[in-house]
Amino acid sequence: MDNMELPDTTFSRIVDGVIVRVGRSLSWLWVILLSVIVVNVLLRYLFGEGRVEFEELQWHINSVAFLTAIVYAYKTDSHIRIDLISSGLSSRARVWIEMYGTLLLLLPFVVSIFSFSLSFVAHSWTVGEISQSPGGLPYRWILKSILTGAFVFLMLGICARITRLWAFLSQNHTDELT
Repeated sequence: MDNMELPDTTFSRIVDGVIVRVGRSLSWLWVILLSVIVVNVLLRYLFGEGRVEFEELQWHINSVAFLTAIVYAYKTDSHIRIDLISSGLSSRARVWIEMYGTLLLLLPFVVSIFSFSLSFVAHSWTVGEISQSPGGLPYRWILKSILTGAFVFLMLGICARITRLWAFLSQNHTDELT
């Protein structure tokens, strides 16, 4: 939350540490994605050879990088916030608003996406889904599994954040105006 440090908990330190390490490690996917795009463009426009596998690889890499970035952005609090109402409130009131918003809006949304993804991924695994395009990439079920995994990862990040919010609310606050 803007200019406010939430206390760490044992659970949040572990989960947040993993999220940061994975997020930083996989941030290199954006460089790899750019490289694949450049190679694909050069092959197409300089040599007149379009490659389906490069096009599919682009969206595979983008999917993994994006799903990872969502979790990392949530953990580092670098996602977009519109604090028009809460900016004038005390820290404690802002934390309560975030707690209720997380429990009543964010967590149910993420759990819903996770739940709906299970059958989607299970079907992909069952049929051994591959690309329908000639020359496309095999093992599409791996990519679809990342969707479910990313939302599990996000749920863990949300739970870690909730423990930090609760730790803040459990502290004694003498200055309610900051």
